[in-house]
Amino acid sequence: MLMRRLLTLAIILFLPAGLCSSSCAHSQSQFPGAEWNHPFKPFHIIGNIYYVGTNDLACYLITTSAGYILLDTGLEQSAPIIKANIAELGFKLTDIKIMLSSHAHFDHVGGHADMKAATGARVVASAPDAIVLESGGTKSFFPLTPFKPVKVDQVVKDGETVKLGDVEMTAHVVPGHTEGNTAWTMVAAEGGKKYDVVFAASMSINPGVHMVNFKPWPDIAVAYERSFQVLKQLHCDVFLGPHARFFDMETKVRLLKEQPKTNPFIDPVGYQQYLSSLEQTFRTQIKNEQ
Repeated sequence: MLMRRLLTLAIILFLPAGLCSSSCAHSQSQFPGAEWNHPFKPFHIIGNIYYVGTNDLACYLITTSAGYILLDTGLEQSAPIIKANIAELGFKLTDIKIMLSSHAHFDHVGGHADMKAATGARVVASAPDAIVLESGGTKSFFPLTPFKPVKVDQVVKDGETVKLGDVEMTAHVVPGHTEGNTAWTMVAAEGGKKYDVVFAASMSINPGVHMVNFKPWPDIAVAYERSFQVLKQLHCDVFLGPHARFFDMETKVRLLKEQPKTNPFIDPVGYQQYLSSLEQTFRTQIKNEQ
């Protein structure tokens, strides 16, 4: 079930205009990814982490003693939704000091330029994705829909931490989906307990990308292999990700309302199932291409 949802998401999201089925033709005629840009009521996830994204483009606000960190900004058209969600939660947009990203695709960083202008926040990214961000998506091994270029203020290496106030987030650069694809980890405290939070990276393979004899990136399969190993070794209590569908957000929000004393976002099994499903797809594609 999970593999089917992920495959459907990847196919629709990256299908060229004109090849989309009738069910998504209307939204595609508006702008790519429009079907994942509907408003979604913001909510508290755990500790100092809040969901401020759309119905499927996950964006997170992490509060600290020295301001806020915003992880991902969705599409360029997502900015009004994210701004409204932050305000609804009672937070000030100008208190956002740092902007991070999961990976430099138009549906996750398309709003970076506008959000940086609105907040004055510093943009932090991995070195490979920084190039893509500053080119507006054009300088990528596999360019998708372009977006507004944004200046990157700080480059982070694999394993390096980003600190703001009392919060420390660690970058885990796991190339494959993009050159600088990044998972972020941190510790959240709630109810006297501490939880390891993993903002998982996207590990799907973009339609049109090959794992064998792929000229734009000959060693892409090796990169994916290493990235899966890195992600599987991360200790995860709270499983989050760049698309709401990846961690079954809507179901968990419903469960959170029905059983407020049990937090469904604490889901280490779901994290491993997510990785296992995508790794199986990866290995199947290699086998089919050989």
